[in-house]
Amino acid sequence: MPGSPLIDIAGKLSGDLGGLTFSSPVAFVYDPTDYALEPFKRYLRKYGREPKRTVLVGMNPGPWGMLQTGVPFGETAFVRDWMGIEGKVNRPVVIHPKRPVEGFGCTRSEVSGRRLWGWAEKRFGTARTFFEDFFVLNYCPLAFFDEGGRNITPDHLKAEDKARLFRLCDGAIRQTVEMLAPDFVVGIGRFAHDRCSAALNGLDLKVGRITHPSPANPKANRGWESMVEWELSELGIDVPKIRLEDCGQEKAGV
Repeated sequence: MPGSPLIDIAGKLSGDLGGLTFSSPVAFVYDPTDYALEPFKRYLRKYGREPKRTVLVGMNPGPWGMLQTGVPFGETAFVRDWMGIEGKVNRPVVIHPKRPVEGFGCTRSEVSGRRLWGWAEKRFGTARTFFEDFFVLNYCPLAFFDEGGRNITPDHLKAEDKARLFRLCDGAIRQTVEMLAPDFVVGIGRFAHDRCSAALNGLDLKVGRITHPSPANPKANRGWESMVEWELSELGIDVPKIRLEDCGQEKAGV
């Protein structure tokens, strides 16, 4: 399979992050861009062809999404059936029993991913149509858990850990965005917006923000789809109508 600059950027970031250590309460670190490399590469190769008009950026992998499939917001059914992506998923070297990695056999639902990709399917019809102008990635490829298996988001790391992590992730997101050459970069939630604003300073594009689809976000539980379309419209991002010729195609054949 042909190489991809996005794969090279992600691979270097994964290697650089692998050299970091993290302070308590972090006890477990998962990197799905390493152990789920096969489907992750397929996602980048299939849908990461530059340029894109809009890049949507999340914070870091979710336990029942990207940690299982290697794809950002990677709700298993949408990755396999809508995007047409599968692949071998290995396991992290050290794993918490409450945070298993079952790959495409995972039956738990990633609500954030179900909302995001469900909206994309409903609005665009096929993955091919959506990814003509959009791309989705995460600012940080790592997930962090404490001794009890509780998720620790990057913004809650110790200050010195954040400084090292953000320096590497800032560089990688800037390189990736330069490669994709979008007009808009949209942070999914406040954290991603703030990091993108800092990392992409000086580039000729607009950085915006939409509401995160997490069920932990009360706003997201009150009609997230209509809310996000209004937010995108306010940023100047037009969401095209579904092309009827695309809707009849097989989901896995895009």
